[in-house]
Amino acid sequence: MSDYESPVKIEDPPPSPEPAPVKKKREGKKMTDKQKGSLNKHMEKMKKGGMEGSELKSHRMRMMSKMRNQGLTVGKAHKLISS
Repeated sequence: MSDYESPVKIEDPPPSPEPAPVKKKREGKKMTDKQKGSLNKHMEKMKKGGMEGSELKSHRMRMMSKMRNQGLTVGKAHKLISS
């Protein structure tokens, strides 16, 4: 036996696990210019009404969600959030 041969047989490495499936990015609906304008007016009204900082941001995000996903108007979205 030569010095380069080994009595132990080297096995192939185990197959690597399959990569995790790639999550698809959610394709959201975009707001129309009319919706954006009406939401901006509504938010100005809320600001003048006394809402501040994080409360305004939270309110805006909730309104945007209702308007985009459910296609509601500003008034209907606000009613849903307020109640």
